[in-house]
Amino acid sequence: MRPSLFQTRSQSRRGGAFTLIELLVVIAIIAILIGLLLPAVQKVREAAARTACGNNMAQIGKALHNYAGTANDRLPPAVWIRGSQVGWQDENNCGPTWAVMILPYMEQAPMYNQVQTNINNYIGGITYGGSNNNTGIGSVDNNWRAIAQNTVKSYLCPADPNQGVGMVNINGYNFSRGCYAANTGPGGMQWGANTATQGGSGVSGSYPAGGVFTLNWGVGLVELSNQDGTSNTIAVNHIRVGYNTGDRRGLWAMGQYGAAYTGNCPQGDCYGPNDTGCCSDDVVGCTDRPDQNMGCWSGGYGQATARSPHSGIVLACMGDAGVRTIRNSVTLQNWFYYLSRNDGQSINDN
Repeated sequence: MRPSLFQTRSQSRRGGAFTLIELLVVIAIIAILIGLLLPAVQKVREAAARTACGNNMAQIGKALHNYAGTANDRLPPAVWIRGSQVGWQDENNCGPTWAVMILPYMEQAPMYNQVQTNINNYIGGITYGGSNNNTGIGSVDNNWRAIAQNTVKSYLCPADPNQGVGMVNINGYNFSRGCYAANTGPGGMQWGANTATQGGSGVSGSYPAGGVFTLNWGVGLVELSNQDGTSNTIAVNHIRVGYNTGDRRGLWAMGQYGAAYTGNCPQGDCYGPNDTGCCSDDVVGCTDRPDQNMGCWSGGYGQATARSPHSGIVLACMGDAGVRTIRNSVTLQNWFYYLSRNDGQSINDN
């Protein structure tokens, strides 16, 4: 018997419908595809952030060279200090950092110009009363710190998970965050061109351990080229922002270890990049998080190593303004050589 038109349409609808099992299978397939896609998306995001971070460092390297071109071939100091060498531990009176000094070459000239007179006063030892004071530090012009609260996009790594942490207030001025720090050398902070000699943790032998930047002094590019070479020496390290407003790590305008510069590593309990030990950075007010490769002792100003959110590596801007990838697995011997401008040794970091 020939089926009626109603029967044919009804059977057609039943044959084209999804069963519950089929629907669940489709949902499971979609979930598997999403699970496969998400890691790929995350890798693309990480690669993009790493590229942007490298571009930031390349811009910083170019700015440093442009600064040197107007400063008798010399890089800026890690930090300007008035008075005695221990002044770098005086957070209330330490002066402009290298990151402040290169602002005009980072397309931030208007910001720099706002406080240029204050910067010149500080460097020149001009007190509020107008007299010259080359030995005292109690009445220097620190009003250059008015710009420290500003965010400089090129000083922030887009991958840093803590970049949104608030500013730190020091002596009435707010300090904003940054992710790049000058290399003061494995021998620690020195005065002018003075050079420490040390071996350090995991380093065989004792070598000159001078930094590229230090107190009131930056190396000349020709001088650096004639020492260990501009392409063999780290100028600027990657660092990470601290965990809260008490943690001063990552303050681009504050002249402290872990804030605007690194150094005195590998030595003691401070080792290589992204080390996993506790207490390895010495930064007042910091939070000790060795589980996040952010170990720190909050009782002093003594040392800090390079840190980055990029998996397994840190990026470094070399003395020639090139950006290099350095693995966490770098030997402490080679890490020392990368950081010292005048150790006289070759680096074999394959």
